[in-house]
Amino acid sequence: MSKFLWSYLLISPAVLGATLVVSSSAIAADAQSAADLIQPQTAKTETAEISEANLNDLAAVAETTTAQSVPEISQSVVSETQPPSAVPVEIAATESAIAPNTAPEATNPSSASEPRGQSLAAVEPTVVEPIATPVAESAQPEQIGAVQLESIAPVVAESAQPSLPKPAESVAQTTAPATQNPGATLEQLTEYSSEGAGAGETQGQVTSVSQLSDVRPTDWAFQALQSLVERYGCIAGYPDGTFRGNRAMTRYEFAAGLNACLDKVSELIRSGTGNLATKEDLAALQRLQEEFAAELTTLRGRVDVLEAKTSELEANQFSTTTKLTGEAIFALSDDFGSKGHSNNNEAVFQQRVRLNLNTSFTGRDLLLTRLQVGNGQRFNLGATNEGTQTWNVVGRTDNVFALDSLLYKFPVGQRLNVTLAANAVWDDIIPTTNPYFEDFDGGNGALSAFGQRNSIYRLGGGAGIGFDYAFGGRGLLGGVFGPTSLSFGYLASNAANPTKGAGLFNGDYAAMGQLTFTPGRNLQVALNYNHGYFNRGNFGFDNGLGNGGFTGTGVANSINGLSDGFTGFGARKVVSNSYGAQASLRLNPRFILGGWAGLTNARILGVGDARIWNYAVTLALPDLGKEGNLLGFVVGREPYLDKLEVANSLRSFRNDQSWHIEGFYKYQLTDNISVTPGVIWVTNPNQDNRNDDIIIGTLRTTFMF
Repeated sequence: MSKFLWSYLLISPAVLGATLVVSSSAIAADAQSAADLIQPQTAKTETAEISEANLNDLAAVAETTTAQSVPEISQSVVSETQPPSAVPVEIAATESAIAPNTAPEATNPSSASEPRGQSLAAVEPTVVEPIATPVAESAQPEQIGAVQLESIAPVVAESAQPSLPKPAESVAQTTAPATQNPGATLEQLTEYSSEGAGAGETQGQVTSVSQLSDVRPTDWAFQALQSLVERYGCIAGYPDGTFRGNRAMTRYEFAAGLNACLDKVSELIRSGTGNLATKEDLAALQRLQEEFAAELTTLRGRVDVLEAKTSELEANQFSTTTKLTGEAIFALSDDFGSKGHSNNNEAVFQQRVRLNLNTSFTGRDLLLTRLQVGNGQRFNLGATNEGTQTWNVVGRTDNVFALDSLLYKFPVGQRLNVTLAANAVWDDIIPTTNPYFEDFDGGNGALSAFGQRNSIYRLGGGAGIGFDYAFGGRGLLGGVFGPTSLSFGYLASNAANPTKGAGLFNGDYAAMGQLTFTPGRNLQVALNYNHGYFNRGNFGFDNGLGNGGFTGTGVANSINGLSDGFTGFGARKVVSNSYGAQASLRLNPRFILGGWAGLTNARILGVGDARIWNYAVTLALPDLGKEGNLLGFVVGREPYLDKLEVANSLRSFRNDQSWHIEGFYKYQLTDNISVTPGVIWVTNPNQDNRNDDIIIGTLRTTFMF
């Protein structure tokens, strides 16, 4: 019977038109009540889209559809990307519709990065093309630090909202592995809210199925599509020559296709009566309706269930614009130094988990709330802080959840972005210009805290405010420096403490400004200045936590403390002025050179002056062996004390060259899982050649979700 009906549908235009009208009306009427309850601003759910096969193929569907395929039809009722009152019914057959064991096209997971894999500092890229190709489209990230506000777009709007104004974007932020940067978040939410809408793309009539580049003869619905295109001329393609059979359709698109087919039917009727429908045709149509009665009944029941679940979700959700992303790191490490400090360390298995809540209220803003928990204690390496790994950059190491970041970023006008920070660090506000290695102390970039960025970004942290301004036109001086942005911020380490000598303005604080230039597609340069004030014993490259530093020698981090022969200083206050320069050069898409240099002039009040340097050169080889992989090298010197101008009795210190050498290879197992073996080697730790070298071997596994 199926072959008999198939023949009738292929040769009878009248049956074609009647079938279109009857089928579309029945399905739309049954699903209408559920569709009205589906709100377009609801975050993306894993509901599939119904893409009905071409009605020319209905007979074949009836023959091949089994009881197991019915749930598939009913589960693909509504796409959250459609308007509230529409249930899309596609004219053209797609690979994701009724055929058993097929699924709708999936959307890539985000990032990345999280934040800080998804950072706020580098907002929506409007003025500069990324220097390197992103490893994944979503990136990621997850955080709002110096990387994309690009990751958040309105979930509440039916179409994408305008992007936040963006300064010259850090190469690091746009090219870092998928993730995390919260970052990957406005952009993803925009994608979820507009996916499948297609309202802005006009379709053009094609005369042959061969004109559709993404339709192949092996596609299961090829013959049905070929008939509609070449025989009836009522199927249109997109301007780029694609059909996009796996995407959802809008009611407008359905109406346009139906109208074209009915016009063709009318034309055939006017031209003669030889091919008009016969009684046999109408009888075949009636049998088709009866054949699919059970499926339509099941479909109605599924819609009722979906309606109830959606109502429950809407009644209990706390925000329709919040996206949860996360990162989990598992790391096996050991210190292989020859003797001395290595005798104090054992092999360890450590972990850290970050949960990022990325919320948008207007579609152009971002509220980042990050919770963090871990147990990653640093190795016992004497007085030095060199070799610290990224998951050791935590406030607590006893597996207790703590608030790691809380900040809100929003645009003012078209060029200015403002960040209000309750708990932040500099890479949340200012781009760090270090592609691939910068992952906001996450698990997809460099292994070490030093390898992530210039160490002067670690002077200060806490609560405050930040600004990003993108210069218009071609940037400064008529475009000599290319697209340019100016970033500035103020952070106080003890802003919540009302005690005298603390608070927002009288305690430890740091103010930082940066100009970021992008002279060409393959080059980005940043110049920055950091001014800080630190109370007794609090100076250090430690994100304003006053815990002795996450990078650098013990001598450099304790110039105002009580260690390493400087007990004569007592606990002194320090005023610092730091100057930094960093650059990234893409020689080709798979060979990126970078580096930085930082100078800190610190005045130890009542004692004298100190000079601290840090610098490094980086080499990134992305997509080595497989897309998403990364081979990276870092060679440089962590912050070290170079000069001390104080009384003769207090100026003695060792300054042997202490080099940081790091290599790692990140292997991307899946879009969400990567494994990274690597080694960190530090020579002459704490600027003293009498100390044994530090050799840390690590196997890091990172899960993104």
